[in-house]
Amino acid sequence: MPVKNALPVYVQISEMLIRDVSAGHYLDGARLPPERQMATELAVSVTTLRKALNDMTHKGMLEKRQGSGNYIKINKNLASVYSFFRVELITGGGLPTAELLGLDRTIKPAHFPPFGNSDEAYRIRRLRRLNGRPAVLEEIWLDGDQSAQIHPDDLSESLYLFYRKSLNLWITEAEDQLTIAAVPDWSPTTFNPARGEHCLCAQRLSRSQSGAAVEFSLNWIDTNVARYVARIK
Repeated sequence: MPVKNALPVYVQISEMLIRDVSAGHYLDGARLPPERQMATELAVSVTTLRKALNDMTHKGMLEKRQGSGNYIKINKNLASVYSFFRVELITGGGLPTAELLGLDRTIKPAHFPPFGNSDEAYRIRRLRRLNGRPAVLEEIWLDGDQSAQIHPDDLSESLYLFYRKSLNLWITEAEDQLTIAAVPDWSPTTFNPARGEHCLCAQRLSRSQSGAAVEFSLNWIDTNVARYVARIK
């Protein structure tokens, strides 16, 4: 099912442009196309586009010059909604959206690295798309002590945003390990490779503002569509 708490359209556009900047599609000082042209290309109203550009300006990623246009500003310290999301289209960037496949509370597998104090965790399974293309299969395990209850309707397309707003939980650092793993048997048919086939898998251990490990996730990546990217600044 699609995640109900989708980000507002103007935030989606802002985040997409920020990811495009990170991917090198726009360089520092580059002038964006005229607003009406961008609105037409993105299939949104000029009003919505301007809200997105205002959001980028507020984040220090855009400079508006009267009578001249909108110019990209590189802000290396920006903490965007998807700043921890390391998967991009092969061509770079791409707007992440999420389809919820399952949510339950269950016992943590014994072979997982230790995280949190509870023996149980919330298991969240999702299909991630980039610009509408299935790209990442996610299985996220959040320590059970972080919330008494989580309902599917509570979740946002950005889980870390949901953690901050609803659980007062800030993911401040994460360690990723890349491996090759078989696609699980709960994978939807819309994701490639098929169930049982092997592909790139990013395993992540995430820590909260207290420094404690609170989340572990597995992320199977379709490398015909997307790539894992870590930029060092």
